[in-house]
Amino acid sequence: MANRMKMSQADRAKQFMPFAALKGYDEALRAKEKVVVPRRELSEEMAEELDRKLHQIKLNDVVTVVYYDKDEYIRITGMVSRVDMDGRILKIVNTKIGFEDISAIERGDIFSSK
Repeated sequence: MANRMKMSQADRAKQFMPFAALKGYDEALRAKEKVVVPRRELSEEMAEELDRKLHQIKLNDVVTVVYYDKDEYIRITGMVSRVDMDGRILKIVNTKIGFEDISAIERGDIFSSK
């Protein structure tokens, strides 16, 4: 009987991990599933209202923003960490959003009840 080295738990666990025969296949499938949403043009009134709201935003305000990014609309709620009127950028925590990509913005307290 030959003495064999005892296999570590990590190496033993690797034996039972799923095998991905086609590397990147899952990511490609997810990309195909993504529905491309065209960018909506804002009316002049909506653009003016949005501009008015953007000028009222201050550092540390909690806001909810809907913005266009990579063929989809994203909703984010968080604290404003930067408002750059010259560069036309709003930063919510670590997410930079160009003013031209914003379709809606609401200021509010995350602790208020609705």
